[in-house]
Amino acid sequence: MTKRVETVWNLRRLMADQGLFKTTELIPMLEEFGVNLSREQVFRLVTQTPERANLSFIGAVCAALNCTVSDLIEVRVVDEKAVVNAVEPSRGSIGNLRPVPARIHRPPLTPQGK
Repeated sequence: MTKRVETVWNLRRLMADQGLFKTTELIPMLEEFGVNLSREQVFRLVTQTPERANLSFIGAVCAALNCTVSDLIEVRVVDEKAVVNAVEPSRGSIGNLRPVPARIHRPPLTPQGK
């Protein structure tokens, strides 16, 4: 039985809890704690789970949003066999869920001048 670690990045949810819905609103909050990031960097950090993050950034986010590291990052241990068994029943025939083929018809020919 193989286990793996899954991390859940909750920055977007924590921002929404604080009433922050634009990624650019986080920039001045981080600058107060000495973290200077571009608009694009903050956007990526809010919308995607980072592969690695600097501890000064994590500390600044937690201080700015008044949260803990465990609020920001959830760590889950996932049993690989349980995940495979949960996915397997959903695989199968799509049955009648196929799209209807499109039919293209030429417009009727009309005499010239009418």
